Amino acid sequence: MQTWQLPEHIADVLPTNARQLESAREQLLALFRVHGYELVQPPLMEYAHSLLTHIDAGLSLKTILVTDRLSGRQLGIRADITPQVARIDAHLLSANQGINRLCYAGPVLHAQPDGLLNMREPLQAGAEMYGFADIRGDIELIDLMLKSMKIADMGKVLLSLGHIGIFRALSDAAHLDAGQSATLLALMQDKDTGAVEAQVKAWKLDGMWAKAFSLLPRLYGGREVLSDARGRLPDLSAVGGALGELQAVCDAFPDCEIHIDLSELRVDNYHTGLLYAAYAADFHDAVARGGRYDGLGGYFGRARPATGFSFDLRSFIGRLPAIERQPAVLVDAEDAEAAHEAVEALREQGQCVVIDYGIGHNVSEELAGRLKKTDGVWQVVKR
Repeated sequence: MQTWQLPEHIADVLPTNARQLESAREQLLALFRVHGYELVQPPLMEYAHSLLTHIDAGLSLKTILVTDRLSGRQLGIRADITPQVARIDAHLLSANQGINRLCYAGPVLHAQPDGLLNMREPLQAGAEMYGFADIRGDIELIDLMLKSMKIADMGKVLLSLGHIGIFRALSDAAHLDAGQSATLLALMQDKDTGAVEAQVKAWKLDGMWAKAFSLLPRLYGGREVLSDARGRLPDLSAVGGALGELQAVCDAFPDCEIHIDLSELRVDNYHTGLLYAAYAADFHDAVARGGRYDGLGGYFGRARPATGFSFDLRSFIGRLPAIERQPAVLVDAEDAEAAHEAVEALREQGQCVVIDYGIGHNVSEELAGRLKKTDGVWQVVKR
């Protein structure tokens, strides 16, 4: 085995793609900024407890843990930036009792990939809103998520909607304990309708609740699903409220293709309500995911309403516009010292200037010229 080989699902990003990613990152942060979202940069590593690995089994499995040689405590390399941003809102920005709009774009590291085609070092970009419980906050984030997709050639984007609140309302009404709820949630996530029906039958649930749980995996499709769900699901206020939120999102995006799936419950344990995702052609999974996670900051001393989305910017490679290298100006190595002021003046203007040592180089073959002294003045001479 060659010692320089990289671990599985880890890859270098070479200059062409690196230029694309950095340009896309700059565009994203500019987009977030004009919508009022302030950039934060949490640390790549912190105490594992602060990363909330203890409340989410899936997040725990993805988090790489090490022992801090300074304190002896357990550290975690972040697998998700959202818990860190929740900590920042709850603790470092607690003086603001109103809305905090925050964004980020940085690497995370996974102990294992999310799927066979996924990388273990995503470049996670996202935006989050804290302190506003109204559905209008979710609509604002969905709008921003869809705008984010436009930095790449995604083609037509499908907006997928779900709501974990419907499942949890039914679970509470049916008096399921935590273990039963987790079991049924896992079956819902696997889309195993037969297993769901068998499980509720084995538990001997009341007929109304058994029918409702068996119905959820079948409630998927276009906007018409909502009227179907209103007529067939139990008349619970929490269910009605969740369906009302889904309707509000549909109304806010009349021209967007929308898919609704009331058993689309692939969530982290901290999600509490509306779920949304963006799908694009030729992607094996959602391009971006988001949702509501009210109260997450309570683990850090301040429970607040929260909603947000994120995605792996590296998954956009291949869909981003090409970023050409700037034609370079060459200066002969023997002239570099004498031409120093002229070289720096050109660089301050944004011109790439490269010292030519006479042994080849990796700058663009399309050169802007060579810096030569003509009549006592350093000038760029075109080839």
